[in-house]
Parts: sequence; structure tokens; C-alpha cells
Amino acid sequence: MTFDEAFDRLMVHEGGYANHPDDPGGETMWGVTKRVARMHGYAGDMRALPKSTAKEIARKEYWDAVRADKLPEAVRFDVFDAAYNSSPEQATLWLQRAAGADDDGKLGPATLIAVNEKDPQALAARFNGYRLDTLNDLKNWRSFSGGWAQRIAENLKAVKG
Repeated sequence: MTFDEAFDRLMVHEGGYANHPDDPGGETMWGVTKRVARMHGYAGDMRALPKSTAKEIARKEYWDAVRADKLPEAVRFDVFDAAYNSSPEQATLWLQRAAGADDDGKLGPATLIAVNEKDPQALAARFNGYRLDTLNDLKNWRSFSGGWAQRIAENLKAVKG
């Protein structure tokens, strides 16, 4: 899966404006929080954030941060999706745990070796298991559980075997 394909798939879950009181990210558009948009130089109204700007941010802040191009196809989108939804560090921790690597939240050469030594489908299943387990423990699970669970279910159904 290429970045462009992954971003289009991601927008099925992240498209549109949101400002939910239970979301610690606050105001978002295309899944980009106001804080992250400001970090990347966007100063306008969040409702007007261009999708092209969100796409540039997604590549730099999430896709590149988790080195998605270096990950096995079976887990590439899952890790990108999790980075976008929870942070690159958190997605990396889940990936490291799924691969049996030291979980320090930094995706370096040792993690990539561990990831690429695993069966890709088993890695994807374990990754999504760690992700779901963590999300279930969050205080805002009640508000967002339906969307999060559906998102993870779709990722699991997309695993090729």
C-alpha cells in the first residue's frame, strides 16, 4: 500500500470537522488536531483546513514517523492508522510488543529486524490486539469505542492470508 492509498483509506475514518468534548485532541479537521496544524504553520480556522494540508501533515507527522514504507504490507496501514489516531510513539510501542522487540517507542533498526522476522499476518493480529487492549483502558472509551472498534475490525478484515 502506498502513502496515497493509505491516506485515502484513512479519510474514511478521519474526514470532516470534529470538536468532541471527550477528545483530548480537541478541535480537528481531517483528523489533524489544531495543535498539530499550528505546529505545521497552519493558522486558519480548523473547519477550513485544506485536505491537501492534512495530507502533507499526515505524511511527515505519521507515515514517515513510523517508517511505514519499511513495514510489511500486512501491518503497514494498521501502524499508520494507529499513529494517526494515537501517536507515532504509541503505534511503535504496539508494534514492538507485537514483534517481541524492546518497547521503547522508537522505531529503529532493531525493531525493523524484529518486525520483518515475524509472520506478517500474525504480527498484524497481535498489533491490533495490543491496540484494542490499550484503547479499552482509556477513560474516553465509552465515547469513542464504537468507532475505534469498527476501525480495528476493518483493519483485521483487510489482513491478507
